[in-house]
Amino acid sequence: MKRILFNAVLAFAVTAVPLAAYAAEKDAISQAEKSEKHRPGIVEIKAIAEEGFIYGLPIVMNYAVMYEYAVDKNSGQFKAPFNQIHNEARVFTYQDTAIITPNSDTPYSLLWMDLRAEPLVLSVPAVDKKRYYSVMLTDGNTFNYGYIGSRATGNDAGDYLVVGPNWKGETPPGIKQVFRSTTDFSLAAYRTQIIDPEDMPNVEKVQAGYKAQPLSAYLKQPAPPAAAAIDFPKIDKEMVKTNFFDYLDFALQFAPAGPEEEAIRAKLASIGIGPGKKFNFKDLSLEHKAAILLAMKEGDSKVERYLEAGQKDINGWKVGSLFGDRAFYNGDWLKRAAAAKGGIYGNDAVEAMYPLTKTLANGEVLDGSKHKYTLTFAKDQFPPVNAFWSVTMYDGKTQFLIKNPIDRYLINSPMLPSMKKNADGSLTLYIQKDSPGKDKESNWLPAPDGPIYLVMRLYWPRTEAPSILPPGEGAWSPPSVMRVN
Repeated sequence: MKRILFNAVLAFAVTAVPLAAYAAEKDAISQAEKSEKHRPGIVEIKAIAEEGFIYGLPIVMNYAVMYEYAVDKNSGQFKAPFNQIHNEARVFTYQDTAIITPNSDTPYSLLWMDLRAEPLVLSVPAVDKKRYYSVMLTDGNTFNYGYIGSRATGNDAGDYLVVGPNWKGETPPGIKQVFRSTTDFSLAAYRTQIIDPEDMPNVEKVQAGYKAQPLSAYLKQPAPPAAAAIDFPKIDKEMVKTNFFDYLDFALQFAPAGPEEEAIRAKLASIGIGPGKKFNFKDLSLEHKAAILLAMKEGDSKVERYLEAGQKDINGWKVGSLFGDRAFYNGDWLKRAAAAKGGIYGNDAVEAMYPLTKTLANGEVLDGSKHKYTLTFAKDQFPPVNAFWSVTMYDGKTQFLIKNPIDRYLINSPMLPSMKKNADGSLTLYIQKDSPGKDKESNWLPAPDGPIYLVMRLYWPRTEAPSILPPGEGAWSPPSVMRVN
């Protein structure tokens, strides 16, 4: 580096003022030496890598989903190319493994947006007021930057504009609201309520009314030049274990830093990670590799501990608010990482609350291979919501839905008319791997043959008492899971 700088300055000196060239050379060498002296040592590299892992976990997780859903047509999870809506006329099952803790309540419509060339106009139809729906806008930072739907904008038809971080323009006539993504690539996740299996044709009619088009097409104007083609790095779950920062490197070039990101971005740049950088794990020394792998492991442990302790424990359930926009996180990268690991693409608390548990109230781990459990809602003590609620079963290790003999992954409020209530008006759910008997199967939530992970979903929670809001402080509490002796 010093020789290159010296030769450049020497060549300049032939045609320029020698003293100026000498001063420039001296300053350049001084800066290079200064940079060398301030290069992070192994201890500092480990600390930065740990902080960077926590900061980057949701970003890399999001990239992995985007790659499988919108880039790799052979991924087995591919949905549609960028800027095309893919409607699922079904709910998610155990075969859906791209997203952990998937929602099986509402058929999804998914739109991965490339906002580099121009904004997109999202149009929604009029939806029956008895049917809940929402369009959650989530960017590459996993910030929920806006909502369209029953709670946020009502059930009337409308056109909405989604713009990228660098877009400058005026709101066109006919647009009800403008939403700005903090990244060039973004996701619109549509959730459309299904009342019962026979209701799917009605859901499909609603989905058919969801439209997306470039702003130029909406305005009937010529399209701008297309954005440059991208060589997206192949996502591989094994490669992520060692090439995590390679993926983060790639993703950050499409995510301009916000004010609260400047410090962590500067630290990452000091170890070669960030837009324009080329971090390569395989080129590191054994000492550096060990430090970074240990940093990632310790960072992951911090995320797990936050999931356990960062929310309020109520009757064994973790109750809190983990999802929101840039202002909601305000640089709390640990909270954001915990949100992604607990169940990426979750809603803001005002849209949905997610009490979750892996234990009894006393801390004993739920295990379907060892015990049977029950969950009882007292009469008139069902989750207080404006839309609907559910209790979903997941494998405690993978956080995926589990294969079971009755293809039931959850129990929700639309199922109540077909379920059996107790004599006192309460409702008991049977949580176990084997059938509780034909007379109780209507209330059976099949469990895995091993660790259990339960998640409640309260869509559009009520704000008047009793409510689960504010998160962790509301008057309504989820009842305890009980072990059957």
